[in-house]
Amino acid sequence: MIVTLILAAEVAFWVLLALGLAARYLLRRRALSTVLLVGLPAVDLTLFALTVLDLRGGATASWTHALAASYAGFSIGYGPSLVRWADRHFQYRFAGGPKPQRPPKYGAERTSHEWRICRRTVVSAGITLALITALVPLSAGAAHFDDFTGWYLRLGIAAVVNVIVAACYSIWPKEAPAGAPVGNGHLVGRDS
Repeated sequence: MIVTLILAAEVAFWVLLALGLAARYLLRRRALSTVLLVGLPAVDLTLFALTVLDLRGGATASWTHALAASYAGFSIGYGPSLVRWADRHFQYRFAGGPKPQRPPKYGAERTSHEWRICRRTVVSAGITLALITALVPLSAGAAHFDDFTGWYLRLGIAAVVNVIVAACYSIWPKEAPAGAPVGNGHLVGRDS
């Protein structure tokens, strides 16, 4: 049942995002758009609540329950940046907005970009770990910490790898090709 709920939540997330952006740019109904976009985290929190109910109903704890919890962690950590990304692309494609700029490739701008990704990943991993840990007492005995130990390790590795990558960009910032003009982390005139 949880796999079906995860798939339904995934579809609901993207449908709400598309409807929210369509309401904002095609229908020019900003208030409706805001309501729809605020509903995005509600989808993932509903999935988490249904996961708890599934465990309380006698389901055996498995990786699917941890995956359901990870949706809420991802939504909180990466959700705002994902919505901003989709907003820029939707505005460009359907509302005559400016072409979205690619992430910076060089210098301090690239380093800052890597640290922003790192922060999102660490926040997502931390929230996911907290929610997975909360499944144990909330499940009324159906789940145990050792049911989810693999998730603790994987999420910890993901967070540590992101910190290492960002730290490497801080120590050894990516430099543009010699003599190439750079502005805002992009090659001027060639790289947008």
